[in-house]
Amino acid sequence: MKVQELKHTGLKQWVEEAVALMTPDTVEVCDGTQAEYDRMIQINIDNGLATPLNPWLLPGSVLFRSDPSDVARVENRTYIASEKQDDAGPTNNWIDPKELKKTMTELYRGSMKGRTMYVIPFSMGPVGSAIAKIGVEITDSPYVVANMHTMTRVGTPVLDVLGTNGPYVPCFHSVGKPLGAGEKDNGTWPCAPLDKKYISHFPETREIWSYGSGYGGNALLGKKCLALRIASVLARDEGWLAEHMLILKITNPQGTVKYITGAFPSACGKTNLAMLIPTVPGWTVETVGDDIAWMKFGKDGRLYAINPEAGFFGVAPGTNMDSNRNAMETIRKNTIFTNVALTKEKTVWWEGIGYDASGPLIDWNGNEWVQDKHNKEQKPAAHPNSRFTGPAKQCPVIAKEWEDPAGVPISAFLFGGRRPKTIPLVNQAKSWVHGVFMGSIVGSEVTAAALDVKAGTIRRDPFAMLPFCGYHMGDYFKHWISIGKKGDPEKLPKIFFVNWFRKSSEGKFIWPGYGENSRVLAWIFDRCVGTGKAVDTPIGFLPTVDAISRPTEVSEADMQELLTVDIDGWKAEIADVRQNHYPKFGDKLPKELYDELDAIEKRLNG
Repeated sequence: MKVQELKHTGLKQWVEEAVALMTPDTVEVCDGTQAEYDRMIQINIDNGLATPLNPWLLPGSVLFRSDPSDVARVENRTYIASEKQDDAGPTNNWIDPKELKKTMTELYRGSMKGRTMYVIPFSMGPVGSAIAKIGVEITDSPYVVANMHTMTRVGTPVLDVLGTNGPYVPCFHSVGKPLGAGEKDNGTWPCAPLDKKYISHFPETREIWSYGSGYGGNALLGKKCLALRIASVLARDEGWLAEHMLILKITNPQGTVKYITGAFPSACGKTNLAMLIPTVPGWTVETVGDDIAWMKFGKDGRLYAINPEAGFFGVAPGTNMDSNRNAMETIRKNTIFTNVALTKEKTVWWEGIGYDASGPLIDWNGNEWVQDKHNKEQKPAAHPNSRFTGPAKQCPVIAKEWEDPAGVPISAFLFGGRRPKTIPLVNQAKSWVHGVFMGSIVGSEVTAAALDVKAGTIRRDPFAMLPFCGYHMGDYFKHWISIGKKGDPEKLPKIFFVNWFRKSSEGKFIWPGYGENSRVLAWIFDRCVGTGKAVDTPIGFLPTVDAISRPTEVSEADMQELLTVDIDGWKAEIADVRQNHYPKFGDKLPKELYDELDAIEKRLNG
């Protein structure tokens, strides 16, 4: 489709203004077809940016290598440009929106010279769903177009829903590397230097402007930028929730179904939990979403969730047949790999894939690499943040409801972090506000590998939303409390805190994790249906020692340790929250959370 054929007058005008500013050689409006996807991949192959993989082993799959400066989200170049600095809050980078737009407009000027401008109409969520939102991304990257095909619903059906005047989130993106006459990328990943990269969000005008990065969440603007940073603002203003949460469908042996969401900071097993294979006989777990949940109240007063994405953008290292068999099965075909290693058989390899390299590899920098297991200083063959982009529909345990436009009714929220002590295996909040308190103090213990923070301290990541909340987190907590007041207490999801990472005094994990986590999910399920044995404690409801079936390697004494309230540890936790965490949010921290802090402290001292 040509720009002139766009029926939405506002969208047509916006695109024409972008063309005048960025001066691409040609313009295409994406139709979302398989032929278009194939053409984008071929363009990248012809430009030397993509390597076709073995069609027998990984059919329809390709490998990309990005520039070493463009390998992950760039937190320090990500901005929430609200009109008032106070509205961005202490956890976001802020620049005055007028100043930022002025700077970026000059960067965009002529930025697509020598390239094609692609106009990508995309739906976050099933096309036409009342919970879904539409965005339009302008980009000069065929890599982005191909990834957006997998991660969102792209093309003509989206324009049909948009009609002549429907609302959409406008998203500018350019890799920031114009080409001279006859110039081509010639195998060099196009991007701008780090100090010219900007990933900018304008909450009041619902706009996203990204410049200089071609990678991941910096460039696939439907992902973190729209689905969380802008959507969290929309959710606050419209009375719903946009959360960094997986969505699970759990069925018990009697055939009863419950849907559960969960928020976890990075490196806490979120993707593994999303595709968990249960070890408890008779139970099944299916995937609705692995990363993001949008939730609105249904007519029956319950919260209904959709997964706004259409694919998985997962971290490759550590993913293997033991840790996440279903993810490995998902990415056997039609997958885009970025920054993993290439084998001589034209397949892929990464650290933690579950087997040694079969011989010399080409590493993520394009250099020959030979595995040396005795060399602890050897640089990895795959970048630690290397990724796979795979269609969710290929997941062997994708739930049949995953694209239901009405969403699925949520019975429980899980929050969790990586905590070797203090936090029990699982506990249930006493009330909605107590649950919000639990979400607000989520954190993981920092290891010695983190050079910027003292080992053993807790890095807080409230609701696992710290890098993704598009406004002041004090107001975000307030919004969660208001959702609780708006909902029927009998119909609101129950809230739980889980911790798979408790360690013994010898430093070994007490709980085996992975598929065994289904035993904890079974207790959570039972609590949602009104069974499930529990005891009331100062920190919430904990399972009785016999309420969760034990894996063979976990003794009764281990269960006792996992399910006992560490009074001294919790007193230190409360003190840390009071002294170091909550003060960051100033007078925007809801009084209800300080009241909850006081109440828990009183119970611990009781």
